[in-house]
Amino acid sequence: MGVSGLILAGGKATRMDGANKALMPFLGRAMISHVIERLSSQVDEILINANQDIPDYQAFNLPVLADAISGLPGPLAGLHTGLEASQHDWILCVPCDSPLLPSNLAKQLIQAAIKEDADIAIAKTEVQNHPVFCLCKKSLAADLAQYLHQGGRKVSEWQQTHRYIEVHFDDETAFSNINTFEDLAKLEALCSQGDAT
Repeated sequence: MGVSGLILAGGKATRMDGANKALMPFLGRAMISHVIERLSSQVDEILINANQDIPDYQAFNLPVLADAISGLPGPLAGLHTGLEASQHDWILCVPCDSPLLPSNLAKQLIQAAIKEDADIAIAKTEVQNHPVFCLCKKSLAADLAQYLHQGGRKVSEWQQTHRYIEVHFDDETAFSNINTFEDLAKLEALCSQGDAT
C-alpha cells in the first residue's frame, strides 16, 4: 500500500518572532532536514506544505506546495493541499517542528487503520493526543475542503467526524515539538545528553 508523506511547514511561527521554524538549525542542520530523514524510509513520496520561503524549501529537491485554499491559516489547509496532491491513497501528515518523530510512525498508524477500517488514525501518547501526526485517506480531500469553506479550523473536530482511531505510542519525546527558542534549546540539550534519539 502506497503512502505519501506530508510535512506541514506553512505556519507563521508567531511564538518565534516570525522565524521560519522548519529552516532553523537543530543539531547543526535545518530542522526540516531531520523530519525528511525520519520520514524517507517510511513513505513512498514526501511533499512539503509551505507558504513562504519557497526557494529555500525547493533546495531539498521535494515538491513544495502552498495552501490550495488561500486565507486559511492552520494545519488543516496544509493537509487539504497534501490530500489533493498525493499520489497515493493514504497520506501521513507530520509537523515540521518535531525532528525526533518516531521511525515506526507510518507502520503503526497504517496497521491500526487497516485493522479498524478507519479513515483517519492519529498518534497518542500517555500525556496527550497528537492530531497533526495523522494518517488520512486521500478520499477525504473534498470533505475537508467543504469543512474549511464553512469556516472550520479545528483539526480534531474535523477528524472526529470520520471513522477515526487513536494509536498509542510509548515515546513521549519523539513527539516533542519546537514552538519557542527555549523549546529548541531544551531539545538540543536533551539530544546532546543522549536522552533522546
